[in-house]
Amino acid sequence: MELLSPENWKDYELFDVGDFEKLERFGQYITIRPEPQAVWPKTWSNADWEKQAHVKFIPRSSSAGDWKKFKQMPDQWKIGYEFKTQKSAIQFRLGLTSFKHVGVFPEQAVNWDAIVSFLKDIEKPKFLNLFAYTGGASLAARAAGADVTHVDSIKQVVTWANENMQLSNLDNIRWMVDDAMKFVKKESRRGNLYHGIILDPPAYGHGPNGEKWKLEDNIAEMMGEVLKVLNPEKHLLILNAYSLGFSSIIIENFLRSYAKQHKSALQTGELFLQAKSGVKLPLGVWGRLTK
Repeated sequence: MELLSPENWKDYELFDVGDFEKLERFGQYITIRPEPQAVWPKTWSNADWEKQAHVKFIPRSSSAGDWKKFKQMPDQWKIGYEFKTQKSAIQFRLGLTSFKHVGVFPEQAVNWDAIVSFLKDIEKPKFLNLFAYTGGASLAARAAGADVTHVDSIKQVVTWANENMQLSNLDNIRWMVDDAMKFVKKESRRGNLYHGIILDPPAYGHGPNGEKWKLEDNIAEMMGEVLKVLNPEKHLLILNAYSLGFSSIIIENFLRSYAKQHKSALQTGELFLQAKSGVKLPLGVWGRLTK
């Protein structure tokens, strides 16, 4: 099992995490947000946190809340990420949303680098991003020259990803507002194959037409369908699972048979963010098939 964390990201930094909160810097602005994994005490004092922070998210319910500003800052701003393996960068428009997110999951940067490194040497690569959110993996794949299909069930989030594409001076990503399961089944029936696939499914979610998603109930069927559209000759598959109850061994069990059948390299591990205060924040388990 391998532990992976982004390194040397100039526009992002985790300062401290604990007491179910995290103190982070996105560009020049510092936020305090809820973090359900942070069951341990903070290393720095509450006074230190609020002295540094520009804004704090205050939950109103399990799915919504408001932002309290301590210092002047815009509701929207931009940050960039420079790939480790090639001299190019992507841009994100961030924003203070009512559901605590700002528009990027920083731990995913390790996957963006893996995508760029893999795809850059493939002729006419095809890439599929499922549960694609604001498109970090889509941008990485497009920057590496891939024909990219981006699938998410929320129209506003796909619009946000399109904005990030334009900010990054990229083009021609195929945008699909669709249920991920339904889309993959359609692609399988069409006989379409992808050199690269990444999926980062939520613990719970809904499709555009009310389709229900629960990770424990649906992940087995989803992986069965995803493996049907993975190019067996040359491929990179990345599966992330952010769930308090999931082990990397579960991910290994989903991918082991395919790896053996197609002679793929199989890796598993955890994603985490290293805080400046010294603690590590676990942010899900991952598995990769590479051939």
